Amino acid sequence: MNRRALGAEAEKLAEQYLRAQGYLFMARNWRCRSGEIDLIFRDERVIVFVEVRSRSNTSRYGTAIESIDARKQRQVRGTAEVFLYQQRLSANAVRFDVITVHFQGDNDPELKHWHEAF
Repeated sequence: MNRRALGAEAEKLAEQYLRAQGYLFMARNWRCRSGEIDLIFRDERVIVFVEVRSRSNTSRYGTAIESIDARKQRQVRGTAEVFLYQQRLSANAVRFDVITVHFQGDNDPELKHWHEAF
């Protein structure tokens, strides 16, 4: 599976997981000039911006969670600000979560939800 297909599959699995947890879907791959947010959900009164990261091999580039560096965090926060402004939701509480998906050959993917990751 190529990198793009792997990422799309990870986002699909993350979305299914969050829906099963009772989160309310708001947007997928929301884009603006400053970047993209993979998934946006509502968890009761909190708007949750979710960055999805996947890996099939951790020895080459490190783990999925390690790939969320300070630059990526700033980019996601800035994009979230634009979303909140455009949707007139700036008064809402927000949270930034990460979902990592580790694909392990023929085994089921391992999904981990990092609440308030940054």
